[in-house]
Amino acid sequence: MTRDLTQLELLTELAPVAEENVNRHLSMAKEWHPHDYIPWDEGRNFAALGGEDWSPEQSRLTEVAKAAMITNLLTEDNLPSYHRELAENFAQDGPWGTWVGRWTAEENRHGIVMRDYLVVTRAVDPVQLEQFRMEHMTNGYSTPDVDDIGASFLYSVAYVTFQELATRVSHRNTGKVCADPIADRMLQRIAADENLHMIFYRNLAAASLDLVPDQTLEAMTLIIKNFQMPGAGMPNWRRNGVLMAKHGIYDLRQHLEEVLMPVLRKWNIFERDDFGPRGEKAREELGEFLGKLEKDVLRFEEQRDRMLAREASKRERVAV
Repeated sequence: MTRDLTQLELLTELAPVAEENVNRHLSMAKEWHPHDYIPWDEGRNFAALGGEDWSPEQSRLTEVAKAAMITNLLTEDNLPSYHRELAENFAQDGPWGTWVGRWTAEENRHGIVMRDYLVVTRAVDPVQLEQFRMEHMTNGYSTPDVDDIGASFLYSVAYVTFQELATRVSHRNTGKVCADPIADRMLQRIAADENLHMIFYRNLAAASLDLVPDQTLEAMTLIIKNFQMPGAGMPNWRRNGVLMAKHGIYDLRQHLEEVLMPVLRKWNIFERDDFGPRGEKAREELGEFLGKLEKDVLRFEEQRDRMLAREASKRERVAV
């Protein structure tokens, strides 16, 4: 029976894994520049500089695409909160500090390029966007408190593994609904970053499972059962989230089949034989939760299909 490790002990034991994966990331990450993804020739002054302020007809994006772009951008905007959480749960020196700094710098590019695109193309109301940014960043983000002596670190690693992959899915599908090759290219580039970030955290979590399997799986199960995207609580979060789920940008099936299950299979959660009584209990809880989630997926899709059919019928009656 292995004992639980403290956060400091986990950081010490896993430092070689962190260093190996920082080096892996740096060898694979491609250099790119936000200004190369913006159609600058579409830009023009707003009224404060003698031009014209934004009006809704200037946007080429559908309501769904606008909701998704705003949600994804506001999520990226909250980077200072994420940086603080990560720095507190990792360390500020050695490979941990290198990773936190590099990750933060790469994530910052995502907010820069998305905002430049939305403002230059006049895709959304820039005044409202700024108001939303101020509100969301003022509220900030923090992970729930946990009692386990090392769980804050394990909780953080598990959460960002799933969150980075979920963000990749959301960005990638948002690019498709924008119906603009420039936006699609930009969001593909962001999604590629998110995938590399996910791999770093996924590998770190795998090493944690090998080191303290019971303690790690308990943290993972807690994360999965209570998972929320970091944008929860932003202005119009519920409305935009419903639109995104309704139109297949990020829904329950994608969460289960494209985020949770691929990672759990990579970790061999249901094939491992190194769990003690606590780990087995957590695995049983996890299996029950995933079974319930599968049923929730079917219910959601049935409701969505009925809703979309009603809307299509309504449009046909209006057209006639």
